[in-house]
Amino acid sequence: MRPIRPGDRGPAVREIRAVLTGLDLLAAGPSAGDEFDADTERAVRAFQQSRGLSVDGRVGAETWRALDAARWRLGARTLYHAVPEPLTGEDVRSLQERLLEMGYDVGRADAVYGVRTSRAVAQFQREMGLKPDGSCGPQTMGTLRRLGRKVVGGRPQWLRESDAIRQAGPALVGRTVVIDPGHGGTDPGVVVPDGPLRWTEADLVHDLASRLEGRLAAAGVRVQLTRGPTPHSCLPDAERAQLANSLGADVFISLHTDGHANPEAEGVATYHYGTGNGVTSATGERLAGLVQREIVARTGLRDCRTHAKTWELLRLTRMPAVRVEVGYLTSPTDRGRLVDPRFRDRLVEAIVAAVQRMYFPIERDVPTGSIDVSALRAAVAAGRRVGAN
Repeated sequence: MRPIRPGDRGPAVREIRAVLTGLDLLAAGPSAGDEFDADTERAVRAFQQSRGLSVDGRVGAETWRALDAARWRLGARTLYHAVPEPLTGEDVRSLQERLLEMGYDVGRADAVYGVRTSRAVAQFQREMGLKPDGSCGPQTMGTLRRLGRKVVGGRPQWLRESDAIRQAGPALVGRTVVIDPGHGGTDPGVVVPDGPLRWTEADLVHDLASRLEGRLAAAGVRVQLTRGPTPHSCLPDAERAQLANSLGADVFISLHTDGHANPEAEGVATYHYGTGNGVTSATGERLAGLVQREIVARTGLRDCRTHAKTWELLRLTRMPAVRVEVGYLTSPTDRGRLVDPRFRDRLVEAIVAAVQRMYFPIERDVPTGSIDVSALRAAVAAGRRVGAN
């Protein structure tokens, strides 16, 4: 869909204003009617900020879906596992977060009432002496409201995810990593003319993804890219997440460059799934920190830190997932680095080192910048030679 932006009018704007009014982000009243005015833009920005979305004041497809989901409050309807289209909404996410807080395993609080959420509800109902049908109606809601937290001290989801990584062992051989070069097809991403040249985000991140694919494969990793160099169309983020889920990926890495009207904006930032109230993908958060620190140490890019977001790309994936903005294409300084193949090789080595460190137990972690990526490749090659003999 074309983003709805300031100055637009029509029924869609009226619907947006109604949702924002219901969320107390916009004053009630017919003063603006169906116009996307300055007050509406401020309310949209506040909504995007509160939901961990990109704050641009426009209503694109992802913000529209988030607004639609925000209509529902926990307890307003019965929740159940619907097939083939599961129920989604803020009420589902609130239920998932409540169950996680109580120690039940719903996976990620992704606002989708899927099989895992239904099983967690059924487990809760069984323990409370209710009919374990996996649906959340008035009786289950009443029991939930009467109970306090089941797990006190520590985060149960953090313990689950950390234990899964620990049990997987430190070796990269046999892991499946999905690499997502952002944009592509009809969406080139950030585009910057540079004399007779024209640099595009889609082309640069695909080259970076291809280099990363080669380095990881040499370390014994099974690698899948979400797109080729010249796709006919741009795959939506939700479908990229679904592809990673269907492949049973152990890690998902999305590569982008950033852009800004101010050419002095520069640096690298890494994003993981997380909400404003502290719910986060624990392993995604750790991977984001490792990627960020390794890139800064090995490339000298300005540190723009890690951030929690609820983007569909991060929310709907079931494995540790990060989105890395590897520099500002609109910055002459960053662009000069990004167009240098040797610099892109350093970026790739930083990401490989971060993925390896994620599988090290925390007590056996190594200093940032200390892993020799070529040694990982050599060890795998030596192992294959021994096996052949």
